[in-house]
Order: sequence, then structure tokens, then C-alpha cells
Amino acid sequence: MSLILYSFRRCPYAMRARLAIAASGVQVELREILLRDKAPAFLDTSPSGTVPCLKAGDQVIDESLDVMMWALAQSDPQGWLAMPEAGHDLIAKADGPFKKALDRTKYHVRYEDADPEAERAKAYDFLAELDGLIGDKPYLFGESPSLADMAILPFVRQFANIDKARFDAEVGANTRRWLESFLASDQFAAIMTKYPVWAEGDSPTFFLT
Repeated sequence: MSLILYSFRRCPYAMRARLAIAASGVQVELREILLRDKAPAFLDTSPSGTVPCLKAGDQVIDESLDVMMWALAQSDPQGWLAMPEAGHDLIAKADGPFKKALDRTKYHVRYEDADPEAERAKAYDFLAELDGLIGDKPYLFGESPSLADMAILPFVRQFANIDKARFDAEVGANTRRWLESFLASDQFAAIMTKYPVWAEGDSPTFFLT
């Protein structure tokens, strides 16, 4: 079965899809997309015109969490799916209220009613919840990463990069340690390899741990 992942390196949604695919060991053809000039083949494939978009044979999956679940259903050697139900609740909060607060902090000029300081405070409420849950553990639920860790960390990274010095000064120590460990990991480095923008006729780029 032909497997093609349309991706954009810096997009946190695409990051978490790549993390799950890499963890699964499933080999895909990676096509790096330029979001301001989307390739026609990508637009023909993706119903939403957003990344990530996985084409698995005749199936098209264009929601990042669904791509993660698909990959881990093929193979989950690190046991990411073995997490409490609370992990799914955290992902929902990250994808909902936290991402909304993140966007209204980072891109506040796009929203007429956005108060970036009030939105930052909302984001900190979620990060404080994570900080308490992490405690002195390496990850949210113990000694090894779960789906929740890897689904949420790319967005925490995006929020931190709005003002990294301020983030480091204001968030809890556990959250900082959790993020820094992720950023320093081989796992993160592997999915952040820079590839040229894909064009029709290019030789396949295979993405595999």
C-alpha cells in the first residue's frame, strides 16, 4: 500500500503526526508542502487543504490526531496508547482552550477582541495543570511517553517560542524540564530534518526512524 504524508516542518499538527509515524516505524513518503503555495497534488488529496494529510492507499486522513492513531494502530512499540483516559481529556483541552489561547496570544492582532495578556493567563492555567501532573516524573503519566505527551508537546513548544525568556521565567519547573527534554531528544531531532519543498516529479523522500 502506498503511504504518502503531506507535511510542513514547523506546523505543530504536522509535528505530532510525524512523531507518531516515526514511533510506529511505518515507512511513508514524506512530501514537504509550502503552505503559501500549495502543490496541486496536495490540494487534490486533502479535503481541507491543511497539513498533515496522510494518503494510505485509497484512504485519506487529514486530522493530525487521526494520523497519530492510525500510525499507532499499525505498530505501537513504545506503548504510547497505554495511557489513562485522562490523557485523552488533556489532548482535548490542548486542542481546544489551550490552542485558542495560544493563537490569541501569538496572533492577537488577527482577533479584534483578543487581550494577549488575558489569553496568556488562560494558557498558563493549562500549563499549571500539566506541571502538577508531571511532578517529578519524566512524562505526564510516568517513566515513558504517552500519546498525550507527544500530541501536546509541539503546541507547548509553539507557545514557549512566542517569548521563550518569559515562558522560562513564568511556567513551572516541571513543565520547563518536560519541554526541554523533548527538544533535546533524538526523537524530536529526527522529525525536524529539513527537506526541500516537494514538487511533482521529485524522487520520493522516505521518512522512517
